[in-house]
Amino acid sequence: MPEHRRLVIIGAGIVGCSAAYHLAELGWEDILVLDQGPLFETGGSTSHAPGIVFGTNPSHTMSRFAQYSVKLFNDLTYQGERCWYPVGCLEVAESEARMREILRRSGYNTGYGMRNETLNPQEIQTLVPLIDPGAIQGGMFVPDDGVGKAWKLAGALAERAAKDGAVEFRGGTAVQDIILENGRVTAVVTDQGRLYCEQVLLCTNIWGSVLADKVGVDLPFMACAHHYALTEPLPELAGETRWTAYPAVRHQDRAMYFRHWGESWCTGSYRHEPRIVSPYQVGKDAYWAWRDDDFEVAIEDAAHLFPALRGRRYIEKVNGMFVFSVDGFPIMGPTEVPGFWVSIGIWVTHSGGAGKTIAEWMTRGTTEWDPHEIDVARFHEFQKKPAFVTARSAQNYREVYDIIHPLQQMERPRGLRKTPFHEHLKKLEAVFFASAGWERPQWYAANRDLLAEFEGRIPERRGWEAQNWSPIQGAEHLATRERAGLFELGAFTKIEVSGPGALGYLERLCANRIDRPVGKVVYTSMLNESGGIVCDLTVTRLARERFWVLTGGGSGPHDLAWMRRHLPGDVSVHLADVSSQYTTLGLWGPRAREILAPLVPEDISNTAFPYYSARSLSIGEVPAYALRVSYAGELGWEIYTPTEYGAYLWQLLWDAGRPHGLAAAGMGAFDSLRLEKGYRLWGQDIDPESNPIEAGLDWAVRSGKGEFTGRRALEQIREQGVRRKLCCMVFTDRQGMALGKEPIFAGDRAVGYVTSTNYGYSRGVHILYGYLPLAHAEPGGELEVAYFGKRYPAVVVEEPLFDPGMARMRG
Repeated sequence: MPEHRRLVIIGAGIVGCSAAYHLAELGWEDILVLDQGPLFETGGSTSHAPGIVFGTNPSHTMSRFAQYSVKLFNDLTYQGERCWYPVGCLEVAESEARMREILRRSGYNTGYGMRNETLNPQEIQTLVPLIDPGAIQGGMFVPDDGVGKAWKLAGALAERAAKDGAVEFRGGTAVQDIILENGRVTAVVTDQGRLYCEQVLLCTNIWGSVLADKVGVDLPFMACAHHYALTEPLPELAGETRWTAYPAVRHQDRAMYFRHWGESWCTGSYRHEPRIVSPYQVGKDAYWAWRDDDFEVAIEDAAHLFPALRGRRYIEKVNGMFVFSVDGFPIMGPTEVPGFWVSIGIWVTHSGGAGKTIAEWMTRGTTEWDPHEIDVARFHEFQKKPAFVTARSAQNYREVYDIIHPLQQMERPRGLRKTPFHEHLKKLEAVFFASAGWERPQWYAANRDLLAEFEGRIPERRGWEAQNWSPIQGAEHLATRERAGLFELGAFTKIEVSGPGALGYLERLCANRIDRPVGKVVYTSMLNESGGIVCDLTVTRLARERFWVLTGGGSGPHDLAWMRRHLPGDVSVHLADVSSQYTTLGLWGPRAREILAPLVPEDISNTAFPYYSARSLSIGEVPAYALRVSYAGELGWEIYTPTEYGAYLWQLLWDAGRPHGLAAAGMGAFDSLRLEKGYRLWGQDIDPESNPIEAGLDWAVRSGKGEFTGRRALEQIREQGVRRKLCCMVFTDRQGMALGKEPIFAGDRAVGYVTSTNYGYSRGVHILYGYLPLAHAEPGGELEVAYFGKRYPAVVVEEPLFDPGMARMRG
């Protein structure tokens, strides 16, 4: 009889072993884990990993992956040998800029619930005696971090996974192909024959694309070679019998890390040009030849921080490969091929949390922690192209320890996607930011003359918070509120849903009621089975069996993948991504109707064209379709037209609007406008980890309409009540500043972190949003927000701050 398994996991490194363990814990059986190498030192990245686990990360999800890894590893042993050492991790600062960065990083550690403390040089030397305190300004210590023996951690997890016979591990077995029948996984082909299975989970990391390509799944990452070396025994450590006894050290000013190793010291360096390796060039293991020229600077830098290393020989040298994706995050989840899952691009640091998350995903279809940053479905097509993958993977290697501003823009590749308005925007001296490959205007330098008009209403910014920002954004915001603004929205994702089953399909996916008259716009969420917000979008009924789903440019691939994943098994519903066929402008402000009305023969009065409705318009010679909605919180329209008419449409609206004071407005103003109005941003304020009730979006849920995904979970949440609430806060100190992810304090306890923040130019206050425990969520509640270590008072306020009665939008 041919061998058959419920699940085949390919790759027995720490990621595959973690996934197997967590699946077994969730009740899975009949799992086979295969690896081409010996168990469990297979020759992959796990085999050479230095084993440092650090929870500090700007991403909440990745930080939790690491925090969970620490808890998982804490009591693991392999063949009676200890695998984990909770020695903590130090980040040290040589420069003043790095010391300030450490204060910022300490802030989001605190907001994420991690213990940490900032230390002076002498305090650091007490933790790591070999360090020269004169070489640094200070640092941060995270006591719950540590160091593990990576491949033995994998073995320990495998032993636990296999203890009840649910999982079998088989080394020396190379998978050569994956077989599909009727588009779904049915078998794998190994060098020892064919093995039938219902699902495959790919955990081969640096080799991932080799098998993924065989089933038509693009994984945008590259392997990258990286150096670390072990010194000869040091006199200062003579007689040290412990494998590791001192905190791991990251010296990010010099792109280096260090760890104790018995009587020796380990030095790792990113300070060389990236050595990018295609998965097809990796070979049988993750090791490449050592390059002295890539490590020369590291030797000198190491001795500067640790004088005991000067003149010492490095006797064990490793040039090992590991993965960098195009955005620096792992690549995980269900692919477009039914039965084919991936968990790729994961370091030892995050392997425990990654195993937990992929197991939950495969078991329940949902995860405890928000997976949108790691979802395999997040990538645009251009991000999968070899030239882009190589360029971005290399740059992510270069920047792995850099100080990255939240608004820092990538330098290349740029200019990939341009809207038909691009030449108009250039004439207005647009400052372009990249978003989903699109060149989007953040502000327009040509609007500098507006600064005099709104003098005194736009606070100054200096230093860190002034980077990648301009006061012109505030002027564009105010011009929109007082007259009108024209917004380039060409990056919007437009998905057409049609067919006899389209209405029923959308009703099952959406929390709001979609069965409305033709020409009605519906704001809605799509939820997962736990009631989490997977998609945030509008649905417009164009005809009886035809709808437009409109969502953000960045979230478009993710949302489209979710919708495709939930299509019925017949041909009653057709999905089409029509984003490139149509382009979009936003015209908003109290004078928007005065600007548009002379250009159209149709009646666009409030009676004929009310809020949340849509209709065709003839704007001059341009065929258009307009939606009476506004993310800016003002009267106006999203206007859609076939792409070839876009440039002409801009000129028509621009010429008609100038006598009314129309200003071109960028994405910087767009964000501050939406925050004044209390509109949520998916991926920041709302995500699969939050539900509509705690996010303040219960008004857009229609539980009485019948069954939809997440309905039962929401009913249970209503019965039990929520424990937290998304709240609007404002600084009560005019010096208060935040850019996002800063910790929120109630007394001495961190109770949350900032999800969105911007200045509300119309209201003259700095606005913050964040989830707070109910005890602190009532208006009037006094809090503090820490920015670079300094706390500023804030207070919870009623939302929205601007036009709470919706009079301007409905006028």
